[in-house]
Amino acid sequence: MSGVGKERRSVQVAIVGGGIVGTCVARELSRYKLDVLLIEAEPEVGWGTTKANSGIVHGGFHEEPGTLKAKFCLPGNQMFPKLCEELDVTFVQNGILLVARTEEEMEVVQRYYQRGKDRGVNLRLLSQEELFELEPNLNRSIVGAMYAPEGGSVMPFELAAALMENAIQNGAQLLVENPVINGWVDGDKKYLETPQYIIEADIVVNVAGLKADEIARLFGDAYFSILPRKGEEYLFDLSEKNVVTSTIFPVPSEISKGILVIPTAAGNLMMGPTSHNVPAKDDLATTYEGFRQIYEGAKSLVPNLQVRKVIAQFAGLRAASDRGDFIVEFSPRVRGLIHLAGIESPGLTAAPAIAAHVPEMLKDKGYVLEPKEDFNPRREPVIRFNELSHEERDELVRKDPSFGRIICRCETVTEGEIVDAIRRGARTLDGIKFRARGGAGRCQGGFCQPLVMEILARELNITLEKVTKRGPGSEMIMYHAKELLRDGVRQ
Repeated sequence: MSGVGKERRSVQVAIVGGGIVGTCVARELSRYKLDVLLIEAEPEVGWGTTKANSGIVHGGFHEEPGTLKAKFCLPGNQMFPKLCEELDVTFVQNGILLVARTEEEMEVVQRYYQRGKDRGVNLRLLSQEELFELEPNLNRSIVGAMYAPEGGSVMPFELAAALMENAIQNGAQLLVENPVINGWVDGDKKYLETPQYIIEADIVVNVAGLKADEIARLFGDAYFSILPRKGEEYLFDLSEKNVVTSTIFPVPSEISKGILVIPTAAGNLMMGPTSHNVPAKDDLATTYEGFRQIYEGAKSLVPNLQVRKVIAQFAGLRAASDRGDFIVEFSPRVRGLIHLAGIESPGLTAAPAIAAHVPEMLKDKGYVLEPKEDFNPRREPVIRFNELSHEERDELVRKDPSFGRIICRCETVTEGEIVDAIRRGARTLDGIKFRARGGAGRCQGGFCQPLVMEILARELNITLEKVTKRGPGSEMIMYHAKELLRDGVRQ
């Protein structure tokens, strides 16, 4: 036990980790008369594995029978249309194609077809002619495919932010920039120590992603490990958006679903990811070898992809477990401690179903959950200026002139949208990029970044030196011009 002198907080439920699963759980538990606190190490939610997720809502046919991945993927898929409609999050049900480049691969595709049909997945086998009518820019050597029309795409960080916003609207609390550094048990109470607080909770939900095994060990649970698996991805300019409309999968390997071509919910094409086990949980470097592997794999599916149209590259780490499956269970030794760990692909798709399972887990252990009569599943709609008609834009600008000032030209993002994102929780340049897409276009903030910084400083009532890209340590400027002159520095 430690933390002498730190402020103490007491809650019924503490959720450790603000990724897509953690924010889903926070919203789900906010349906009940519970005091819920989500604790996140980063400045905003959705910035770990979630941020680098491909955003694919999987069809439910890939997963091995009998696994938790199979148990939660298809129900999660079926929840997405309603979930995204309630939260006003962009969801594009563009369908998934699993393609075969040889007759031997087509036999594998047919096995996935049968697996999916046995689960009740809506699937169709396509002939070569049907396939090219649907996607004319695919490699002409592809012999056939399986089509899953209920597959789709979301922006995962947008969804995580929306989930948390709605959870807070329904009474949940959020604590950011507070990594859990210690934990212990005293009777039926669990204690979590952060740099600022000692948090006492009856129930702890460990959904800390890459750090889930470390959180478990704080409470004496050392029976599983998280093995980081890196995936690099490369994003194309919007001018490539119509090359394909469906998400294109090759026949998967034993450890990966392969190199994909992905139409994102924002309209960009993306290619990737790689899949390599790495020793470090902070290895987010992209590599020439990774790019070469991805580009060759993507071009084998869609030959006319143009590498000069790539505008961004990034890497993410999947939180794979040493079981090769999700971990969704109570601690074997600590009452009221739930581990939701190893939530790799298809974790985004499965997240709503996993979250819906948590109240059932608690009820099965004797916890009494009383539903709120006034739970509101809807958050306030987001204004997306570039999706409005000319008449709607004119009316909006008359009401609020800030929507008439374009800040990000690449994505047509207005000052009004940036201010709204800040009022909903954005605190950094990346927060604006993820929530409102300011700086997400072709120039990647080359033109709009200074303007976004000024708006952040004004709305947060901070100086420009305190504006960061993604939290402390990523400050964008060091001095004002007057300080440079004072210190005798000349351009």
